[in-house]
Amino acid sequence: MLIINGEMIEFKTMKILGIETSCDETSIAILNVNPPTHKASKGHLGRIKVLSNIISSQVKIHAPYGGVVPSLAAREHEKNLKPVFEKALKGAKTEMTDIDLIAVTIGPGLEIALWKGINFAKSIAQEFKKPLIAVNHLEGHIYSNWLPPLNKTKTLRSFSEVGPALNLIVSGGHTQLVLMTGHGKFKILGETQDDAAGEAFDKIAKMMSLGYPGGPIVSKMAEKGNPKKFQFPRPMLNQKNYNFSFSGLKTAVLYLIKDLRNLNEKIKADICASFQQAVIDVLVQKTIKAAKEYKVKSILLSGGVSANKLLRKTLQKETKKLKLLYSQPDLQYTGDNAAMTAAVGYYKFKYKKHKMPNFESLVVDANLPVKNW
Repeated sequence: MLIINGEMIEFKTMKILGIETSCDETSIAILNVNPPTHKASKGHLGRIKVLSNIISSQVKIHAPYGGVVPSLAAREHEKNLKPVFEKALKGAKTEMTDIDLIAVTIGPGLEIALWKGINFAKSIAQEFKKPLIAVNHLEGHIYSNWLPPLNKTKTLRSFSEVGPALNLIVSGGHTQLVLMTGHGKFKILGETQDDAAGEAFDKIAKMMSLGYPGGPIVSKMAEKGNPKKFQFPRPMLNQKNYNFSFSGLKTAVLYLIKDLRNLNEKIKADICASFQQAVIDVLVQKTIKAAKEYKVKSILLSGGVSANKLLRKTLQKETKKLKLLYSQPDLQYTGDNAAMTAAVGYYKFKYKKHKMPNFESLVVDANLPVKNW
């Protein structure tokens, strides 16, 4: 049930259009959610399917600068939104008349980039008279775990089957441990006090002139290296809290590179492997410690760094030892994408019990924290 301008609207099968422009990917996706049938088993809440998930990447544009340039990102979003929108509708074999809800990312992220997505969302919502809902980008990463692969169908289950859940969000801009006790019920247990894990990967790559984006390159080189070659610090590993810090680790790598001076490919691979192992040790051990303390049923991994093979393998292995449920997003949903935005939009619609905000009240919050709905 949804209240728009005082009118009650009830949907059965829903199509949600998601819009994501928080950084350097322009993405629009369309999600289809079918209600449960009368014969559905207990806890069956319907079926979800990603009809399209179009992503226009700006990696090649920002690569020469070694990082994302906000003004260039905004310019590309402006240029790409309409064609990506049209491609998403075509890929989903859907018209705007079939869309029931529009969900757009309002933060956290680059303010100038986020505004492009919000303004586009407002314009099509007004043109086609569709309800519009605001989405937190980090909550999107969490909900990437609820998404099936493109054009596959997934059964939605009651949250009680997986919750309480512990979410490890690891991306270029954020590293957080978030306890989830229900849909829209979050508690941040810990977060990075300086560099995010993904940011540290990028900076290490830049130190050794490996290219951009650094995360995938460092991970690839690490496969050829010895993770025990260099003993890097594991920052904040033994502290009682669940916060993270990667600036000291980054500095240790920098000093080593300066001391070694001439780096051949073997040494670079060993540095990458040793650095990666240090990061993963901290991420996994803190996650497992929190899982034990808060007695969760499941551990969920998400964010751009969740594509890292070793992180996925290690966290899954340690979760299994605790006999807990484990979930990680399909690789296509590890980076920024609009399918996860649409997923949050659906659940906010489903569980929010108040009126949708006026279009004009939707504004950017570049530092938007994860918070309860």
